[in-house]
This record gives sequence, C-alpha cells and structure tokens, in this order.
Amino acid sequence: MAKKVTPYKDSELGKKDQVTQMFDNISENYDGLNRVISFGIDIKWRKRVVAILTAQQPKNILDIATGTGDLAINLVETGAKKIVGLDISPGMLEVGKKKITHKKLDSTIEMVVGDSENLPFEANSFDAITVAFGVRNFETLEKGLNEIYRVLAPGGTFVVLETSVPTKTPFKQGYNLYIKYMLPAIGKLFSKDKSAYTYLSESASVFPHGNAFNNILRKIGFIEVENKPQTFGVASIYVATK
Repeated sequence: MAKKVTPYKDSELGKKDQVTQMFDNISENYDGLNRVISFGIDIKWRKRVVAILTAQQPKNILDIATGTGDLAINLVETGAKKIVGLDISPGMLEVGKKKITHKKLDSTIEMVVGDSENLPFEANSFDAITVAFGVRNFETLEKGLNEIYRVLAPGGTFVVLETSVPTKTPFKQGYNLYIKYMLPAIGKLFSKDKSAYTYLSESASVFPHGNAFNNILRKIGFIEVENKPQTFGVASIYVATK
C-alpha cells in the first residue's frame, strides 16, 4: 500500500478535506498553470480518452474529479446526450460552470458537488465513467473505485487518465528531476498556495501505476483491464469494463 500523501502536512483535517481546500485555493489559475506544467500535452491525452469512448457510443457519462470541466467539455464530442461532472471542490466547479456556459453546453453538461467515495447516484446509472488526474486524490482508493463500479452500468467502460512514472532511461531520471524540483518550483512561482504543487508532485510519485493499478481494478471486479502508457510513460490511460 502506497503511503498517504496530503497537501498540508501540519493540518489536522483528513485528506479529503485538505484536497477540497487545496483545489478551492488554486481554482482560479489552475487551467493556465496546468498547461504550463504539462507543456500542453495533457490536451492530447484527453483527446485520446475521448477517442476511446467515442467508439463505445455512450448515452451518458460521469466525469469524476471533473475540476474545471476540461474533460467533461471534451466528452461532448463522443455524442453523449448527458454528461455529469462531479467534483468535491466548489471553487473548481464554479470555474468550470463559467466555461460550460460560455460554450453554450449547459443543456448537455451538469456540474455537481460530490464525493467520489460516496457517489449520489443509483447503481448502474452510467454507460461510461472517466477520471482524469483524480484517482490519486481519493482518500481511500479502493472505496472510490468500488463506488465507480457500483454506478457503472454492466458492460460500461471506465477510463482513467493519470500520471505514472517512466521506467526507461533517461526518461525516468528526467521525470524524477522534473517532478521533484521543477513542478513544485513552478507551482510556488505562479500559485498562491505554495503547498499545492508540492503535494501534486508527491502524490504522483507514490501512486500505484501500471500493472499495480491494473491489479487493483481487477480486484474491484473490472474486466478487460489494460493500460496505455503516454508520452514516454509520464502518464497512462487505463481502460476497463464492468
């Protein structure tokens, strides 16, 4: 079991409450900073998630840890009639709602405040569920994944986009330097919350990626589990079926 990393080392709050506080704090400049930190490659990764689900033709999609709604907005391209974006941070959702209204997508995308480990939906409610850069923020990973399994319809597709750690030289060494030193430095320079990007780098480094995460998904009950490494292994797209 990976060690539990939290945003604020001196806080007495649980991880869930700390993550909510952190994302509320950084919500206003999250999108711009994300583009800088990922060199814009995260846009390409999200498009690949959309392509995977477009082939499945889901009628409705739940995007968990939707944040400011980037992936939820992209998922409109799948042709889904209804997309629900759920996040624990009201601050992030407010930014997302403005983007959705600006793009005139209010009739398709609904933004909901909610806890990924206690989803406010009936069992078997969604044809597809996505999480982009969110599962590592779950307080209890398996509890969150069990909830996802519960609300996903039989035969439905679960897609996770998450950071991972490259295994090949020199990408592994370069990634470790970037994640340990450069990412927190960029975050401190541009964000008012100096702990946030240290947490994001630490949580990325300890998350069970690759086969370790595949095995957790299988343990929950998912089938046809596979992971697709992206950009030299700095991220992975995991695809599974209920």
